[in-house]
Amino acid sequence: MSGAGDGIKAENASWKFSGEVVDRFEEHIQKSVPFYEEGHALILKLSDYFVKEDSICYELGSSTGKLSFALASRHRQKGVKFVGLEIEEEMHAYATRHYRSQNLHFEREDVTVYPFQKSDLIISYYTMQFVHPKHRQKLFDTIYDRLEWGGAFILYEKVRAPDARFQDIVTTLYDEYKIDRGYSAEEIFAKTMSLKGVLEPFSTQANLDLLKRAGFVDVMSIQKYLNFEGFLAIK
Repeated sequence: MSGAGDGIKAENASWKFSGEVVDRFEEHIQKSVPFYEEGHALILKLSDYFVKEDSICYELGSSTGKLSFALASRHRQKGVKFVGLEIEEEMHAYATRHYRSQNLHFEREDVTVYPFQKSDLIISYYTMQFVHPKHRQKLFDTIYDRLEWGGAFILYEKVRAPDARFQDIVTTLYDEYKIDRGYSAEEIFAKTMSLKGVLEPFSTQANLDLLKRAGFVDVMSIQKYLNFEGFLAIK
């Protein structure tokens, strides 16, 4: 067993959002995902365009609950219901303990089979890449179907490059990014090994194709740094 940094243990092809990952998640993710907090800030501002007085809004894979809580706090004066969906028991428990608001609740659910109500805003912040590819298109289809007309799906994903040369470049630059933030080569390699078969990112185009097949026509990229990208899709 090796360390993935920040006190997190990592075993081959077995990364989990449980155990010691839970208490160290926010520190780890802010260091390892470029512009993670800036993405949260942008989503909060974008939400102003879509959250209405009677909206129901979902975050898929809400992890510790930080983003869902920030959204609920921003729209506290409206009669809005925010729901954070998280399949991992320990993450769900952490969110329930640490992020409380009258207009927010967390549910321990599998997003691939969850019975969504009609919604004005659905967010997937680096979650879809952990959904098995065989379930991904169906989930995109469900998201489109359960959005109200004019509602938005905000999708952030780690993305693969369009060809091998670009992939080599972004992989090396991302490794350098993590080294600059204090991770050792051994920790970076251990994290990569632990994510085998767990993290399955698609390319930018593949994500756009998923959105298009689901029915989305109005889609734009809203944030991009190397192999991390955010999309806004409006029904």
